[in-house]
Amino acid sequence: MDSNNLELLRRILVADFDVAAEAVTSDAKLYESLDLDSIDAVDLIVRLKEETGKRVPPDDFKAVRTIDDVVKVLNAL
Repeated sequence: MDSNNLELLRRILVADFDVAAEAVTSDAKLYESLDLDSIDAVDLIVRLKEETGKRVPPDDFKAVRTIDDVVKVLNAL
């Protein structure tokens, strides 16, 4: 797992989604563990694009369930 992408994701979730930093672990589930909803997922895609300068394809994001899944999508960009 790319620790830079994990830290980026942790920073965004803490700052923009009021998620506790210690809750952002590789196996944390976005919807169940971190209490995000589908609107939050869209907002997260937008924030990731702003931070990375790369467009995250929405279809790639549909399959994500955990923090590790998001990091894998980011690594593939």
